[in-house]
Amino acid sequence: MSELRIALLQIAAAGYDQAANLKTGVAACRQAAEHGADIALFPEMWNIGYAFERDDLERWQAQAVRRDGGFVGRFARLAGELGMAIAVTYLECGPGGPRNALTLFDRRGREALTYAKVHTCAFDRPEVALAPGDAFAVVDLDSAAGPVRVGAMICFDREFPEAARILALEGAELILVPNACEMEANRLGQLRARAFENRCAVALANYPASQHNGHSVVFDPIAFGADGASRDTRVFEAGADEGVYVAHLDLGALREWRRREVWSGAYRRPGCYARLTGEGPAVLKGMLDE
Repeated sequence: MSELRIALLQIAAAGYDQAANLKTGVAACRQAAEHGADIALFPEMWNIGYAFERDDLERWQAQAVRRDGGFVGRFARLAGELGMAIAVTYLECGPGGPRNALTLFDRRGREALTYAKVHTCAFDRPEVALAPGDAFAVVDLDSAAGPVRVGAMICFDREFPEAARILALEGAELILVPNACEMEANRLGQLRARAFENRCAVALANYPASQHNGHSVVFDPIAFGADGASRDTRVFEAGADEGVYVAHLDLGALREWRRREVWSGAYRRPGCYARLTGEGPAVLKGMLDE
């Protein structure tokens, strides 16, 4: 098959009511499968809807669930039942503290990838208490559309070009991005750029209004059509309303673009980029200290 159907689960959560979130999430996945989706993507930290009650960090930390526990395991079984890959997100319980995590199950219900958010952000949220991830990984996902090279970033990770570039260097054809913030023009522009500059597709799932503002979106990197004319690389963009939205990604066209185009790959000069492996110039540190 040359088409990958990606379900963006732009659905509302019930805060700390994890039983309600589990029920809603299962129903959304079933709806995605009914629409023919090959993979379903949740917004960020679905088990608690990325909720936080101020001045109650202890209770928030207590919401963390185990990767091999009942909440996450329910989606493993569901993926196998539906024959559809599922990328579920949750606050993960771990020995180093809770992590902001995504686990991707393939269409047979097998764990293909678990990723923890690398770039945790401490503003207005308890992410300062999170244990950050320390690596970006890409896997060959067994989907109904055939094997697809898939990686993941989570929300704030998209602010850093290096994250998507590392995934691209590992061969990612599709980057999954669970999200929990307003998706406005500048953030949407980031995703468009990440797709174009790395010759891969990017799919983001966000919470609907009024929790956030929706605009779950998929971009591909194909900047020019067969006639050489510039094209809009936005494959799909939802509005603000709650829904299960299925975007159709042309894998054949994506792979042909990756094969013949030179953007980002053929003319790279890694020897000139050594500065990127350091902590960065002092001016950037100063900006963060102010």
